[in-house]
Amino acid sequence: MSEALRHLENGEPDLSPSTGVDDISSRWRLMHRAGESSFSYRHPVVSQVVVLSDAMCVCLAVVACIAWQRIYDTPELSGALLLANVMAGGAFFLFPKNVPLLDIPDITRLSFQLRYLAPPVVFGLVVFCAILVMLSWPVGVAVRMGGEWLVFVVVALAAERIIGTYILQTEAMAHRLTRKVAIIGSGAEATQMAARINTRMQRMFRLVGIFDDQGSNVDGTIDELVLRGREDGIDAVIMSFPPAEGGQQHVMDVLWRLRGVLADVYVVPTLMTEDCHFWPVERFGPFSLTVLQRRPLSEWDMLEKRAFDLSASVLILIAISPILALVALAIKLDSRGPVLFCQPRQGFNNRYFNVFKFRSMYTDMADSGAARQTSRTDPRVTRVGRVIRRLSIDELPQLFNVLRGEMSLVGPRPHAPQTRAGGQLLHEAMEEYVARHRVQPGITGWAQINGSRGELVTREDLRRRVVLDLEYIRAWSIWLDMKIIFLTIKREIFSRNAF
Repeated sequence: MSEALRHLENGEPDLSPSTGVDDISSRWRLMHRAGESSFSYRHPVVSQVVVLSDAMCVCLAVVACIAWQRIYDTPELSGALLLANVMAGGAFFLFPKNVPLLDIPDITRLSFQLRYLAPPVVFGLVVFCAILVMLSWPVGVAVRMGGEWLVFVVVALAAERIIGTYILQTEAMAHRLTRKVAIIGSGAEATQMAARINTRMQRMFRLVGIFDDQGSNVDGTIDELVLRGREDGIDAVIMSFPPAEGGQQHVMDVLWRLRGVLADVYVVPTLMTEDCHFWPVERFGPFSLTVLQRRPLSEWDMLEKRAFDLSASVLILIAISPILALVALAIKLDSRGPVLFCQPRQGFNNRYFNVFKFRSMYTDMADSGAARQTSRTDPRVTRVGRVIRRLSIDELPQLFNVLRGEMSLVGPRPHAPQTRAGGQLLHEAMEEYVARHRVQPGITGWAQINGSRGELVTREDLRRRVVLDLEYIRAWSIWLDMKIIFLTIKREIFSRNAF
């Protein structure tokens, strides 16, 4: 980290003239000590998990309350009690929630969670009592029964919040939920922003460093930032530099260099001087920043996709296990060598992994680097290999890559490092190619079901495939994944482009 920021890490103001933030830094530290560090942010996974956990707790509380009341009340009254319990639980779910109160770190504060839970719980209690009164129950009995419902619900929600708060405040979870932020810029503006993050936002954000191609008081160049994002992961990148460095045009140039970075990209609004109304502005701690680029899938989207991949992959593997065994036996009997073939591929966030396939070539002719793509009449392909490649059966072992978290069932197909189109490496032949790696690679994809599969001969072949992959990334949903899987079974198994 740069020298100016090391002072801040040690709790000391940087008084060097080069930073220009001596008075500002001191004032921010005073604000921090006074308690002005209440900035928060919404983590989509945490907020959704809490909503689902609330629903489960209320359901369990309602079931327990019904069981309790059936034991201590006469059977002929159980129907009315069942209706009141169910309607009260539904009222809790339907009551509008103040979702910002689930932001981090507000979700760990008692007063904030009382404000979040009290209104729907009270509303559910009112509905419970009103149902019984409308069914001609005495008011006193209705209130007593409502009190029982209230006790079960409050105990369940209190236990959930206590356990949840403990988990969120553990060091491991707090570190995992902290957003990693990088700043691009080398002037006083970038240093001031870094100071604010270090002194007032440490519970929610962790500064990775300041990066720029100019200036000496930085932690690396923009190219090094791109590499850092690939190796360690970065959640957000903020551009903050003087307008004299090029203004909006410079912003667009830097944004293009960040197209392969899996991070949300922001810029201070003063640098967006043209057509700025097309770009959304959002709060980022104490800052109002213009959003230039978002990750294609949020943390919740990725969790949803991962859950679908795991469950579907397990079911598919169980269903096709006899086919896998027969194919493995056929490969072993047809030619010498292992059943599986491993090949390095470039995947999510530009990271490399080994993809599994049924071996379809003679062992001594295999090309692990894919310097030469497979053609329709390729002599390297075995007899069994021709059949399994035409039916796409050779791809089935990639289900194990899905289980390992290296691939998804649906996504852009990963390519080997030396794959070429028009005589050029893929990332050289088309600059937009790297944007495909912003989601998990897939066994099948939107490009494959639209006929773009097989050998990449020309740059036009690559362009068509990349365009279709980027369309998929922009339009992603679980339903789209299901549609692609269905169409793969329907169309691609018998595709004439497979060989």
